[in-house]
Amino acid sequence: MAAYTTTGFSIPASAPPASAVRQPSRRRRITPQAGRALEILGHAIEYLTDEFVHGGGPFSARNEQLQAVQLLMALNRQVYYECPEATSFGERFRALLHLA
Repeated sequence: MAAYTTTGFSIPASAPPASAVRQPSRRRRITPQAGRALEILGHAIEYLTDEFVHGGGPFSARNEQLQAVQLLMALNRQVYYECPEATSFGERFRALLHLA
């Protein structure tokens, strides 16, 4: 299986589609490395999307530009979901009360 690396993240080339990934329910603690990877991926997605729109290519599942955008979006989600979930204020408060 092919894999891509983005600032230390190993990401398989066949990332799951958006429908297979759970929806974000909480904030995440994004490391500087993950933040940079998300920034780079976001710029690449925006660039390819702009190129596709301005180029007026066919809108089909076989379009290589759209496949590239979908791959980058899947990688973006994977980097985001690898970041740990942040604890809420209520959870931290309850943990503090249980320690006392």
